[in-house]
Amino acid sequence: MIIGDRMTVEVLVEIMGIDKTFTYAVPSNLEDRIIKGIKVIVPFANKLIEGFVIDIFYNKKYDYEVKAIKDVTDIVISEELMNVGKYMSHKTLATLMSCYNTMLPKALKASYKANIGKKYDTYLKLNNDKVSLATTDKQREILSLFSDDLILKKDLNVSKAILKTLIDKGIIEEIKKEAYRYSFNSTYEDKIVTLTNEQNNAYNMIKSSFNTFKPFLIHGVTGSGKTEVYMHLISDVIKQNKDVIVLVPEISLTPQLVGLFKARFENIAVLHSKLSDGERYDEYRKILNGEVHIVVGARSAIFAPFKNLGLIIIDEEHTDTYKQENNPRYHAIDIGLFRAKNNNIPIVLGSATPSIESYTRAILGTYTLINMPTRISKNMPKVHLVDMKSEIRKGNRIFSEVLKDKLNKVLDEGKQAIILLNRRGFSTVITCKDCGYVEKCPKCDIPLTYHKTSNTLRCHYCGFGKSNITTCPSCKSKNINSLGMGTQKLEEEIIKEFPKAKVIRMDIDTTSRKGAHEKILASFKNQEYNVLVGTQMIAKGLDFPLVTLVGVVNGDAALNIPDFRSSERCFDLLTQVAGRAGRSKDLGEVVIQGFNMDHYSIIKASKSDYKGFYDEEIKIRKRLGYPPFNNLCLIKISSREYQLVTAESNKIANYLNGNIPNVLGPSISSIPKLNDIYYMQILIKYKKTEDVIEHLKYIKDLYKNNHKVKVEIDINPLRI
Repeated sequence: MIIGDRMTVEVLVEIMGIDKTFTYAVPSNLEDRIIKGIKVIVPFANKLIEGFVIDIFYNKKYDYEVKAIKDVTDIVISEELMNVGKYMSHKTLATLMSCYNTMLPKALKASYKANIGKKYDTYLKLNNDKVSLATTDKQREILSLFSDDLILKKDLNVSKAILKTLIDKGIIEEIKKEAYRYSFNSTYEDKIVTLTNEQNNAYNMIKSSFNTFKPFLIHGVTGSGKTEVYMHLISDVIKQNKDVIVLVPEISLTPQLVGLFKARFENIAVLHSKLSDGERYDEYRKILNGEVHIVVGARSAIFAPFKNLGLIIIDEEHTDTYKQENNPRYHAIDIGLFRAKNNNIPIVLGSATPSIESYTRAILGTYTLINMPTRISKNMPKVHLVDMKSEIRKGNRIFSEVLKDKLNKVLDEGKQAIILLNRRGFSTVITCKDCGYVEKCPKCDIPLTYHKTSNTLRCHYCGFGKSNITTCPSCKSKNINSLGMGTQKLEEEIIKEFPKAKVIRMDIDTTSRKGAHEKILASFKNQEYNVLVGTQMIAKGLDFPLVTLVGVVNGDAALNIPDFRSSERCFDLLTQVAGRAGRSKDLGEVVIQGFNMDHYSIIKASKSDYKGFYDEEIKIRKRLGYPPFNNLCLIKISSREYQLVTAESNKIANYLNGNIPNVLGPSISSIPKLNDIYYMQILIKYKKTEDVIEHLKYIKDLYKNNHKVKVEIDINPLRI
């Protein structure tokens, strides 16, 4: 038995995907560094692992040998974020360790072996007391370059040998200063803006709730000036010496928003997935060390380790990317609401197309609704709906007569256009005209997409790729045809059809390299190009004064996806992309092409009638028992063996049917095979979490050590 007059700690570690806590003694030389939430290195079995201190004890008795921790790092999860982790673990059924690791940049995660440290720049300073020691003209010539200021060593273009001599003699001193790896050169200028009456009303309502937990939903049409409201509020919060988290949904938004923020505020941190590990490490420590008051970023920025939060803003709150698709499957709005409540501060959700769930909460009074129905420019774009069935009979397979006329006019006038097609690649299916053979992914059984620039066929699900085929593998015919169209082909067709078009494309393929988003948007902003072609990443938040035309090809495509949110996604996408047109003094026009143009989501989007769309959609949701009238839980069962996944799915469904009402399935997943793994799913509709949570935990625990069958549980999934 050990009876300590010493400190012991409970350390959380993850062993084979399961949370475990173990007791460790703290050597006396490390005791003053131990606090709750600090990452420590401990012995486990025959190796060293990392974990987090979750409790501290003094003089506690143990009837077993207690090993000592080996070392203490300088990484700490604050008490507030420890509580966030516990909430997230309960809400998502994920391990606590995975929740804590999600909050940290990769270099700081437990179990991540990285050699990322601080980066330093070397500066040179003249030591005036030793100037007389310079003995040659060349040495004195170098000294003449110095004043009282420091000189960055790498910028000094002089003889390295002579410089080394001066440093060795102590005439010049070397000074190391930390250099942050991320830099952003903003081309934006801050403009003094007088708020409109609508903006001022929103600003005052939210400002009056500072230091109080209150969720707001700003429903503002595209171009109504929500960003300026955010910036006025942020300015006030910073004056109180408090901190602000600003979330944006897409990485493509970050450069533009960062540019606007950099122009107005002195120093901000940026967090998103396109940063390198070193850049994220630096940005995170900026926040941790209190060097910045504002963080702008994507989903994970909600975990910014601010110590004095004053406001949380979530722009384009309806966007799916705020929900993480892998463990832990958290939603940034849930975490934002939890942090806002704990810090007793307001949280602002903004969108031109709020999610059905958020708007319902606003109607019921859970959120405070603020309406901003008027554009700053006063001009809502004129929308033209074009039924392509009649256009095809005229021989117009890609561009309708209306879109051709409007685009030619824009190009003649020296303006700019945005053309949206929400499908990347060149063509969607490669098929044999003689026998009907379709080239599919061998791992996913899904048609491969043709990419012309690399002349390859690629699977957009598992990443499989191969060279394009010229001969049918089935009948040996050379009569190979490509069907469908992606952004690559659309770009090519625009260049062919419109001689004045200077086209730049923005999709996953063109933005995979670091900094590509910034370069594409900057070149379009600088009028190097007059047509921007892209997928949904160009639909939200972009603001280009010269864009007077938006064209949408296959605008009804989202309606063909078998998901109860398809109509909502279609409405959101069309409304958002239409909002890119006519954001300055020039009137904007929008041409939406498709084959199902009488659908209510398209008609309401063409009128920017969110309330009309909501009223139609909420009736359907109520009749079918989908959110916001019920919660959903999606259970995904997967295995490399089809018979096994089928058998286990039926077992799980039988258990659930015996304990829970409203169990749907099992059924084959929307993507039944991915990377040689078969998928089935079960959907549960329920009112109260407590009615299902214990049964879900039972299933999760039952399969946690099963190496042949994997079970994933997604509470309130965004896609089914």
